[in-house]
Amino acid sequence: MILRLSNSAQRGTLVLVALLVAMFLSYFSIRNARAEQFASLQTREGFERATQLEPGDARNWYLLGRYWQFNLEDSDTQQAIRAYKIAASLDSHSADTWLGLGAAYESSGDLASARDAFLHAKKSYPLSAEVSWQYGNFLLRQGELQSAFSEMRRAVEADPKRGAEAFSRALRADPDVPRILNQVLPPNRDVYVDVIWDQIGEGQTNIALQVWDRLVAIHPRLSLRDVYPLFDALRNSKRIPDALRVWDQAVIMAGMADLQGPRGSVLWDGGFESGVTGVGYSWFFSEGSRNVQISIDSQERHSGNHSLRLTFDGKSIVSSAGVCHYVPVQPLTSYRFSAWVKTRAITTDQGVRFQLRSLGTLDISVAETPELHGTEPWTRIEIPWSSGIDVQEVQVCLVRSLSDQLENKIKGTTWVDDVALVPEAAEHSKP
Repeated sequence: MILRLSNSAQRGTLVLVALLVAMFLSYFSIRNARAEQFASLQTREGFERATQLEPGDARNWYLLGRYWQFNLEDSDTQQAIRAYKIAASLDSHSADTWLGLGAAYESSGDLASARDAFLHAKKSYPLSAEVSWQYGNFLLRQGELQSAFSEMRRAVEADPKRGAEAFSRALRADPDVPRILNQVLPPNRDVYVDVIWDQIGEGQTNIALQVWDRLVAIHPRLSLRDVYPLFDALRNSKRIPDALRVWDQAVIMAGMADLQGPRGSVLWDGGFESGVTGVGYSWFFSEGSRNVQISIDSQERHSGNHSLRLTFDGKSIVSSAGVCHYVPVQPLTSYRFSAWVKTRAITTDQGVRFQLRSLGTLDISVAETPELHGTEPWTRIEIPWSSGIDVQEVQVCLVRSLSDQLENKIKGTTWVDDVALVPEAAEHSKP
């Protein structure tokens, strides 16, 4: 529609009205901007000035309430309640305002009003993890465990990162671990893993093991590195059977239960097929050693897809290759250790050999395999080995004895594959 003005007076009036509207809008825009500027100062004076400039803005009152509630040097619970109530009257759907009001009422000892405020928050935002979390903790402090656990579970379901803290807080209120697992934690892999790590950090290995058992029950896909805090805690406390059980279960959940390797061997991944190193019952070695380069080789192998290659630079006297494996064993049991080794131009009369050392016992005796030097094709080396009365682990390492020759520096390449430690009974039963 086109507005037609018949004379200059009407046109002047229109211009004046437009100017007044523009001035009106500019005034309120400037006032709003100034209120935001004062609020951004994060001071009492700034928040109060913001509420004076924009008294109808609920957020300014909410921020003023938070200041009075949480400022350590200038807190005033009653002032906080007053500000929150004004904010709630301006915006009754703000869950944050109701949560702040609930916490302030609880701090002042008005538990009935606090509960009412928390329920208003739940009504405003029923799916909020923060609302369920704060209300659940309020109920926990009141000793209403059943309701508290239900709210905390909703919080963890909405935000799984809260799982470890929820478990820890619930455990302080009720030491019944199965109940907390049932009522507080949803069956979620990441939640369980976080709780296990947290409990290990608190020194609660037994509780962490119970959470692990619940994790195993849901059959998740898992990385072996997820289990190492629990595994290490069990090993360090010499609970080797539990450590082995956890490792075997983790291997299954990691999809590595069917790795190729010597049959019946208790040494895991003797064929270097997993790609896992430095954790649990896997190989430990450094690929950046100064004296020897250690790597997984997919070109040269005895069987399967990989072998371990060690290349010596000829510039150093090497007595340890830095390759080890911790192996769980049964006490008073006879085993046969074996490995396949290939060498190319290994100098001196002392190549690498395997050394077996019992752990967890005062017996410091060691057993060593024959060595290979020069250039040799894939050759099986083996020795018998028996565990002592208290031995539950053996450390298997690649070492090198010092040569009697004048030139003791070693150069050349060695490949290792299909390392195995097989109980004699299993060895004898093979067809």
